[in-house]
Amino acid sequence: MQAPDSQLTALSVADAPELSEGRKLLRRFLGQKAFVFGFGLLVLFILVALAAPLLAPHDPYLQNLTARNVPPFWYEKGNWLHPLGTDPLGRDYLSRLIYGARISLLIGISVVIISGLIGTTMGLLAGYFGGRVDMVMTFLVTTRLSMPVILVALAVVAIVGSSLWIVILVLGLLKWDRFAVVMRSATQQVRSLDYVAAAQAAGASTARIILGEVLPNIAPHLIVVATLEAASAILLEAALSFLGLGVQPPLPSWGLMISEAKAYMFFSFWLIALPGSALALLIFAINLAGDGLRDVISPEGRT
Repeated sequence: MQAPDSQLTALSVADAPELSEGRKLLRRFLGQKAFVFGFGLLVLFILVALAAPLLAPHDPYLQNLTARNVPPFWYEKGNWLHPLGTDPLGRDYLSRLIYGARISLLIGISVVIISGLIGTTMGLLAGYFGGRVDMVMTFLVTTRLSMPVILVALAVVAIVGSSLWIVILVLGLLKWDRFAVVMRSATQQVRSLDYVAAAQAAGASTARIILGEVLPNIAPHLIVVATLEAASAILLEAALSFLGLGVQPPLPSWGLMISEAKAYMFFSFWLIALPGSALALLIFAINLAGDGLRDVISPEGRT
């Protein structure tokens, strides 16, 4: 019978490779300075969005016409009651910026989920089966690419009506093409590798091979596309809201805030600069985090 000390030693030796691999992965993450900065900034935006009711000093919808266009605190007429000033309706600008992070992140995540499910499914099936399935997918992608996203979104929203969930649904149903093209190409490269052939020889089902063997190995490509599409969806929503066909008042969308402030751009520049800067920082953080994550988990980054 093995002694207890020997059992502990055997367990620690068995767990050592797993712990060592975890340390290597953590070291690779920390070695990517762009990823650390982008991911940290993205986490900050997420925390601000989640804690918006606690962080916002005022109700973002509360109007006070006696305090219209109060400048930020660094201006002579500014005050700390409204640190970033107020908008033309007297609503606290800091509170609206904080709640605006919720709108942008909700749109980015929701659009990626909808378009990712559609595009990834199409790309996996077309890349794995080829033949007629691939021809149908190629035709659908070509048809979709012939229609500019912004023009189709404008037309649909103008006909159906605009609201937060309609914007999410329209963008989600229009932005699947990049997922489909990239997943198709990646699946075609992976399906001929040895581990897929071994799974086929072992009698694994098609669903098991696609979901268990192919999908995990093309995940780095999926992550990069998802980050690009999330940033693109946030920008498209801001553009639609700026044109008055996106998120409707009084929701504090950053694009809508820029649209509402365009008449004051020569007199109160900060009304445009603050939501514009927040929008640029969020997109910058998403792209940095996605590129860094791709570099870390890709086969090239593991060497």
